[in-house]
Amino acid sequence: MTSNRAVAYKGPGVVEVIDTPYPEFELKDGPGVNPANVGRDVRHGAILRTVSTNICGSDQHMVRGRTTAPSDLVLGHEITGEVIEVGPDVEFIKVGDIVSVPFNIACGRCRNCKERKTGICLNVNPDRPGSAYGYVDMGGWVGGQAEFVLVPYADWNLLAFPDRDQALEKILDLTMLSDIFPTGFHGAVTAGVGVGSTVYIAGAGPVGLAAAAGAQLLGAAVVVVGDLNEERLAQARSFGCETVDVSKGDPGEQLEQLLGVPEVDCAVDAVGFEARGHGADASHEAPATVLNSLMTVTAAGGGLGIPGLYVTGDPGGIDDAAKEGSLSLRLGLGWAKSLSFATGQCPVMKYHRGLMMAILHDKVQIAKAVNATPITLDEAPQGYADFDAGAAKKYVINPNGYIAA
Repeated sequence: MTSNRAVAYKGPGVVEVIDTPYPEFELKDGPGVNPANVGRDVRHGAILRTVSTNICGSDQHMVRGRTTAPSDLVLGHEITGEVIEVGPDVEFIKVGDIVSVPFNIACGRCRNCKERKTGICLNVNPDRPGSAYGYVDMGGWVGGQAEFVLVPYADWNLLAFPDRDQALEKILDLTMLSDIFPTGFHGAVTAGVGVGSTVYIAGAGPVGLAAAAGAQLLGAAVVVVGDLNEERLAQARSFGCETVDVSKGDPGEQLEQLLGVPEVDCAVDAVGFEARGHGADASHEAPATVLNSLMTVTAAGGGLGIPGLYVTGDPGGIDDAAKEGSLSLRLGLGWAKSLSFATGQCPVMKYHRGLMMAILHDKVQIAKAVNATPITLDEAPQGYADFDAGAAKKYVINPNGYIAA
């Protein structure tokens, strides 16, 4: 049997490259696999040789020990691959296709999938709607930071690129289609970004930068990105964004200096539950800070897109409320200003093909925007450490040598 190597979570702050079973068309028992999913027949699936698989900020929450992820969970939900085997129920996806894998696992059959709500599929996670590869409490589908990975419901889930050579030439852009580009774009769309909008994006990590690129693609007049990390703010400026340093205080005053008013039309939270305070409190975790700040700086009638991750269980939360995902939000302020809120997993398929076409036809350079940086599978643990330390890079793991040096 073919061997397989993968990146696994070992404990807080520790990831290692391990030997792991080669995929089969059946979901086997293993770390994090929901007992009700063990033995699940995946005749509708495909086995991929991984072309690229990215380290995500969502992975970092697990690696920091901020979830209930078990040891030896194989990580990775941002996957691009080459199809090398298909199950007997696969009709349209072919061996040899280069494909993008939405991080949402969806059946294509349930009510939510039929309504394009693929982030909350009802049939792939026995515990609750929604699933993802290599992620805690998501059903136990094995992650893709590996040499090989199984994708269920292949005809439904996989987006095949039209030309192999073109795909491999643009792979650093196309690899962002599995998660962060649609996720950031979804944040901008749900916030209401349109032609002429002024937009504030909290967080200059890869999702925030993807949201900024998405806002530009949607026609925003001004995109302002806020963060504590100057290197990441410089990355935002590199493709035409304005920036604010929230270590200097709440963003309103800095927004007024940039825009003439202390408010924006719409805003995106690309930070999530490990948010820190602003100004003098920047060294302390304060998980409601970003959401409350965005309600303050968004004009009445505006919208907040919230692709930043919030969890129902956080062992490292600052208090008992935070440990169960309960935050002290100024909901009264949001209500008084008639703000709209959109949360949850991005339904990747809603945007998948359109953003692919934007990449293939050179309407956006998402790899440049997020500073895509290829590394080998063996370099993944160091990549995790560097990303956690604040590197302004999007690490793209190249486990099978598809990405040229």
